[in-house]
This record gives sequence, C-alpha cells and structure tokens, in this order.
Amino acid sequence: MIMIRQIWRLFLLLFLPVTGGQSEARAEIVPTEPNIIFIMADDLGYGDLGCFGGDKILTPHIDRLAEQGTRFTQFYAGSPVCAPSRCVLMTGLHTGHARIRGNSPKAGGELEQFGEGSRRLSLIGDEPTVASVLKEAGYATAAAGKWGIGEPNSAGTPTKMGFDEWLGYLNQNHASYYYTDFLWKNREKMAIPENQDGKRQVYSNDLMRDFALEFMRRNSEGPFFLYLPFTIPHALMEVPSLGPYGERDWPESVRIYAAMVSRLDGYVGEIMEELERLDIAGNTLVMFTSDNGAVNNDRTVFLDSAAGKRGRKGTVYEGGLNVPLIVSWPGEVEAGATDDTVWMFADIMPTFAELTGAPLPMNLDGVSLAPTLRGEHQDLSKRFLYWEFPRKRLWQAGRLGRWKAVRYGLDGSLELYDLEADPGESSDVSGQYPKIVKAFEKRFRSEHVPSPHWPDEGKAPGGAN
Repeated sequence: MIMIRQIWRLFLLLFLPVTGGQSEARAEIVPTEPNIIFIMADDLGYGDLGCFGGDKILTPHIDRLAEQGTRFTQFYAGSPVCAPSRCVLMTGLHTGHARIRGNSPKAGGELEQFGEGSRRLSLIGDEPTVASVLKEAGYATAAAGKWGIGEPNSAGTPTKMGFDEWLGYLNQNHASYYYTDFLWKNREKMAIPENQDGKRQVYSNDLMRDFALEFMRRNSEGPFFLYLPFTIPHALMEVPSLGPYGERDWPESVRIYAAMVSRLDGYVGEIMEELERLDIAGNTLVMFTSDNGAVNNDRTVFLDSAAGKRGRKGTVYEGGLNVPLIVSWPGEVEAGATDDTVWMFADIMPTFAELTGAPLPMNLDGVSLAPTLRGEHQDLSKRFLYWEFPRKRLWQAGRLGRWKAVRYGLDGSLELYDLEADPGESSDVSGQYPKIVKAFEKRFRSEHVPSPHWPDEGKAPGGAN
C-alpha cells in the first residue's frame, strides 16, 4: 500500500529541481522522521475504554484517538505486572531473557529507598533502551510518569538510560501516592511544597501532563520521543474531582476509579490538542496502551475492566497480558481501523528503529511491525511470543497464531487454548493436540534462560505493584 507520505516524497523527488535555492526549499518541506509519543496507563483494563467496548467510563479523547488511528486487539504487555513489563518495553527482551522478570527479586536486588521494605532490581545501566536507540538517531528524548526499573542510586535511572529529561517516580511503591511531596526531576529530588505536612494540593499526574506539554513546545521542530507512563489508575484511589461520576449510584471506589481514568483521558485530549496547535500532529506517531491487565478487585469486577477475559493482573491468562493499543499517525496508519495482528511490548524498540532509521541492537526478542503499521502485508503467522512470571513456581505462557499455551512449574502440565474458538480460555484442548503441546514445550525450554534473581522454583517474591 503506497501511503500519502511516500507519494509526496516521490512527487518532490521527480518534480522539484535540486539546484540552487530550489534544493533548499525542498529540504525544508520534505517531511522529517516522525515525532513519537508513547502513552501508557498503569493497570488500565481492556474494557475500561469506550473504543474497546467499555460502556461505563467516559473516554471521549481516547475514543477519538482510535477514530484517527487503528485499534490493535491482539496486543500484549511484556508481563502481567509492572516492573518486568516496563523492562520488556524498554529493552526489547521478553521475560525469559530480561534482567527484570518480577516486581521483587527473590535473590539480589537492593532495599528500596522509599521505605516499604521490598527489594527491587534495577537495570545495570548498559542495556540499550528505546530512548537510547532513538537518541542515537538524533531524537530529543523525555519521559514523565512511573519508571519502576531503576532505584534512585542505581545506574538504571531514566537520564542514564537514554532520556534527556525526566520527571516522575522511580520506585513503584512511591508511585502509589498521587499527592506525594516530591518527585524525581532528572537526577534530583523535586520538592512539592504544596503537598508537604499532609497537604493535598498538587496531583502528581497533572505535573507530568504539564511537563509533557512544555517539552513538546520546546521541541516542536523535532524529532522527539516522549514516553508518558502515567500512574493512573494504579493502587491508591485518589483524584481531585469525581467529575461526572459524583452523582452516580456506584460504590465510592468505583466512582474514584472511573474519575481517574477520565482524568487520564483528559490528558490525552490536551496532548492531541497541543499537537494541533503546534502544527505537528501530521508528523507525530501516537500510541496509547496499558502496562498490564486490570487488578482483580470489586471495582474492576463492577466495571468489567477485563472485558470478560480470563485472569487479571498477576496472571499469564489474557486478562493479565492482553492490553488495548491504539496507534495514530496521519497518512501512515489507517484511520478508524481494527487490526488483530498479534504483537507485544518487545516489538516496540525494533518498530521505532525501522520507522526512524535508528541503529538497532542485536539479539532482541522483538520484531519490527513497521510494515503492518503502514498497511503493508507482513506474514507473522509463525511468530512465537513468550512470557514467564515467577511465583511460587515459574509460570510460563506462549502464543503462536491461534494457539495459547500456559504452564505452571517447569514440570507442570501444559494447558492449551484455541483463542479463535475460545477467547475466554475456558477449554483446555491439550489432550486433542499432542503435537502442538510438544512444540510449545520445546519452545518453553528454549526461551527460558534461568535467572539468579528469580530461581525457577521457590517461595513467591513479594511486591504486587
């Protein structure tokens, strides 16, 4: 499929002279590499968005983003919990190879500085990240929100991992507090006096929104990469206003949760409005997703946040891993479309590298979906996706085409589901397809590389953030 930008470039090549002032004019109007904005919610459920079938929470701006772009219905997080999912996103390695595979390691790691007693494992500092790859290609890079993969004194903090600018929470437990009295700005603590001594005047995610808008204004000439892992609607139910939900006859926690999601929706609207005001919307790729599935609690059950999928956050079933994805890029990504291509967080780095011409690190688990985003045919029928999650025993999952396999324990029996016929993973068909089971067992063995931080068998580590 020949896209609008490709046609425009061909026109310029064929019909504009390349001598004298004409060549300078051509250089000025040839579209640059795209700006990239990656927005990620925290614990947002598949069914919390109107454009993905939700009917209780108001998300008009995210729904409009879906109208402007493509909804990907078979997109997967890197893990069913926070830290490893973000590690997969940033490094392009699945959890069988990644350094961070759970929220808290059983062995190693450092005692977190926020003071809640858990141990955290940080990136070691020399891993390539999405940010470092794009920075090498000439992008200005910034992030605001929840990092979760590098404690304050580690080598794995954002500004040591490819981001020029950073504002937010480094530690996962700290990120639960929306009225915190400090955030990390670049490499220093930034005090929030309005929240000190128990006051609750500044909502942290509003600061992240302000940071994002200001960065966009300063870098509107592009290209820039802006990573926005907002902390909404994670953990503590805190929001400045219930908005339209104040009069709803719902439980209080449900009303707060809905208001938090709608506040995030408002941030998306402000970001898109600013792109238009800066006249750079046409050359900006925007993605919106969630870091994992919804938490299993009364409010998400009330709202059907998992959209009927089996499992929730902390499980390797669809409800824990399958997350909404919207991709908008005018003239390149089809508007108002729905796509069932199967892909995951590990694919983001190679996809961005191909789209921008950035050099790509070797030995990644992800593949580039750039052709798919541009509407070109891409045969991914033999693509294998892998996850593992250390609990009391190692939980493994794999996806190959229509088939999804799950195993609890390296010596456990393998469950097999046909997601085309059974998207709810309600019927284990492993007894009917022994060859497929053996193929998955072989892949599970080959994809899992033991980690000293998460022994294959043993007591479940703490930490559920």
